[in-house]
Amino acid sequence: MKTVLVTGGAGYIGSHTCKKLYKTGYKPIVFDNLSTGHKKFVKWGELVVGDLHNTSLLLDTFEKYNPSAVIHFAASAYVGESITDPFKYYRNNVGGSLSLFEAMRSSKVRNIVFSSTCATYGVPNLDKIDELVPQEPINPYGSSKLMIERILRDLSIRDEIKSISLRYFNAAGADRDCEIGELHDPETHLIPLAIQSAFNGSRLKVLGTDFPTKDGSAVRDYIHVEDLADAHIKALKYLLNGGDSDSINLGTGTGTSVFEIIAALKEIGVEVVYDESNRRIGDPAYLVADSSRAKLILNWESKYSDIKDILKTALLWHRKNDKFNSKE
Repeated sequence: MKTVLVTGGAGYIGSHTCKKLYKTGYKPIVFDNLSTGHKKFVKWGELVVGDLHNTSLLLDTFEKYNPSAVIHFAASAYVGESITDPFKYYRNNVGGSLSLFEAMRSSKVRNIVFSSTCATYGVPNLDKIDELVPQEPINPYGSSKLMIERILRDLSIRDEIKSISLRYFNAAGADRDCEIGELHDPETHLIPLAIQSAFNGSRLKVLGTDFPTKDGSAVRDYIHVEDLADAHIKALKYLLNGGDSDSINLGTGTGTSVFEIIAALKEIGVEVVYDESNRRIGDPAYLVADSSRAKLILNWESKYSDIKDILKTALLWHRKNDKFNSKE
């Protein structure tokens, strides 16, 4: 059984990937400082509580578990916070990654799957975004992820570390067994906030109703978290089988507007209470992935692309877990 070190494996996407790793025959070892992750989400492998800046602890972890590869999720990931506190994002995301890469080089671990983001593209005015679109991020979060991609590219050119950078669009939904799901503090994502408005009387803010879209609200590509987990496994296998470094988009190829999300939730019994508000500066009207390269390189495509199916899994998770559990 091959061991995989999963940084940020106690988080939303990381925990789903650990479950998929375990079910696919790998042994995940979670490395997480639990600043935003949840100890109760670590169910499919051991947990090492630590910060990525602690290179010594990383080296000890590599020596103890001898992983075949790394899947790297650990990062600060709030776009708004990155604008008000850019230093935190460059220090945590770029600095922490450099510490990780240093430990990998010293331990001769050569393969990594990196959790990147469509935020590296900025505001492209295109129907679909492929990997050839110029990367021009408009916030420190996107810039920090792009810097890490470039560091990995340079390490790949030197044949020190091989990497797949997965640029995914809007992660959504929850584990179909309801064992893990989306649990952020604070919560900033549309779907849990919309469900929350029906549960506890809060009001969802629809940020922008004057976009050049069919109903005036912003359109995004929502991809089920289990599809994302599956893509990480396929990227891992690709690298372990000798594949070359690459950067790959992950999405469904279908855009859904905010008002369409609200309407779909109503169809499955969730009445969203909302207020219309001004759009945020820099928010793109339309962000939808062209994921044809994922099919070509990884033989991956989304299985759960129907938005109502994705919403149903999120709703089941929040209902089972007392809507929104406190952090543990």
